[in-house]
Amino acid sequence: MRRIVAVVAVLAAALGVAAPQALAAKGPDAKGPKDKDTRVQLLAFNDFHGHLEPTTPGTIQIGCCVPNATNTAWTPRTVPAGGVEYFATHLKGLRTANTNTITVGAGDLIGASPLISGLFHDEPAIHSLNALGLDVSGVGNHEFDEGLQELYRMQFGGCTAPDHCVVEPFPGAIFQYLAANVVREGTDETILPAYEIRKIGNAKIAFIGLTLEATPTIVTPSGVAGLTFLPEVATTNALVETLRNEQGVRSFVVLLHQGGFQNPPSPGPFTSPPNPDGYTDVNRCVNFGGSEIKAIAAGIDSRVKVIVSGHTHAPYICPNFDGTGKLLTSASSFGRVITDIDLVIDHQSKDITTAVARNVIVTQDVAKDPALTAIVDRYRTASAPIANQVVGAITADITRTGNPAGESALGDVIADAQLKATQPSDFGGSVIAFMNPGGIRSDLLFSASPGGEAPGQVTYGELFTVQPFGNSLVVKTCTGAQIDALLEQQIYPTTRILQVSNGFTYSFNASAPAGSRVDPASIKLNGTTLSPATGYRVTMNSFLASGGDGFTVFNECTNALGGEIDLDALVRYFQQYADGVPPFEPVPPGPQNRITRVG
Repeated sequence: MRRIVAVVAVLAAALGVAAPQALAAKGPDAKGPKDKDTRVQLLAFNDFHGHLEPTTPGTIQIGCCVPNATNTAWTPRTVPAGGVEYFATHLKGLRTANTNTITVGAGDLIGASPLISGLFHDEPAIHSLNALGLDVSGVGNHEFDEGLQELYRMQFGGCTAPDHCVVEPFPGAIFQYLAANVVREGTDETILPAYEIRKIGNAKIAFIGLTLEATPTIVTPSGVAGLTFLPEVATTNALVETLRNEQGVRSFVVLLHQGGFQNPPSPGPFTSPPNPDGYTDVNRCVNFGGSEIKAIAAGIDSRVKVIVSGHTHAPYICPNFDGTGKLLTSASSFGRVITDIDLVIDHQSKDITTAVARNVIVTQDVAKDPALTAIVDRYRTASAPIANQVVGAITADITRTGNPAGESALGDVIADAQLKATQPSDFGGSVIAFMNPGGIRSDLLFSASPGGEAPGQVTYGELFTVQPFGNSLVVKTCTGAQIDALLEQQIYPTTRILQVSNGFTYSFNASAPAGSRVDPASIKLNGTTLSPATGYRVTMNSFLASGGDGFTVFNECTNALGGEIDLDALVRYFQQYADGVPPFEPVPPGPQNRITRVG
């Protein structure tokens, strides 16, 4: 709360385009659309996450390959991409090709956002999406980061707290959020409309919005309390049948916040020619992975011809995905790609008979859209006094990239910061800190200077981008046996390796049977094996403390003591590293030697 008040006070004072892909579904019009058929253009994107500025992250991979600096390996080719001002210009350019254009989203348009949007509870993102002309979007898991009432505020507008609407009134979203499979617990009442029907010519298209069923396992439990997330397939199929029988709809598009990813092979040794499939081309579907999306696509009614997906931040265009007859698309993340989908709807059957798509990179070589520039400038100016404040320094890049054991240099640093903040007896007396890897949203790069600071200097805005959720720190007492069980939960059923603080070490074998992947004798604190019956004071964020990411063991730990915001702990760690006197002693990358994988 102190930080919120301080923020309010300060603010108050202050082209790569690939060829179109093959048909996703063929019908009587396979030789070409008839004159009376309806043509519809969908412009789709996903996982925007409030990335208004063109530098977060600012690039996208486009191909393979160039030699690295030491001529020892191939590295992907990238181009500058993203930025809502460029995004708007590309959208307008694409819209000129077809008057029947509908702009759609597949969730996570807000949440885990950079400071320019996150500082203002993503009001800037909604303002921008309104200006972009978004029509309809599914709801993603991050739309629940601040709970259902805040999602309603995003939809309907209003100013309900001191740090809301500090720049301008907030009208809410002009576009419609859809949540077909999210209902109030014990009822069949959806929290938002399940679908939206658009009539174009004599055809009707139903857009069905779906949130991934597993949302409760990856969102703070309080954010989804009282809600039930229904299976995507059963929900969709029931709606398709109802809409066909009761409203005469024959064309269906699913806006799904779940997805997959391409798995291209390695380019090979440096001495070999680069493999043309050794990169993730935004318009391909190479060696596709993702069991959840495969099961959903296979199970959804065959009369659904298009699935606009998201969640994995991966670009792909998959005609006849996995033999289902459905077109599956995804537009990467952060406003770096737009999916351009062309549909043909048969004038007699009213079915989608042709669906062709391409992913268009949002290059930064076009003019900026002035309306979006005005929005970005307004919030950049308001956030600059906080964002550009130098709070520390680093010796080299500190990234969230995990080693073979899943431990990252940035994860080490964050866990150390959280331990330091909660070690004093009156702040919890903690001896171990755990950090969930999904909560680390960006890297710290030595050469980055978003506020014009010197190389190696770190700003508040950069640390905000690393940890944007505003979770509070919690200290609980966990027994050695509970910590062992917690570490087992990292590997099954989904591998999520918790980042750990200095002095805590263990080893695991991912190939061992479930329940015995972690060697209890290897679990040590400062070199001493943990005793199963002994209680240890353990730090985690409020997301983990209530069982987030499936770590239900944290719910069994006792004697909880709440603490400060995780971002504040990280900022102070950078400010106080070594002597804590400007110019700050730089923080080195974490050693990545706390977790050992033996198989």
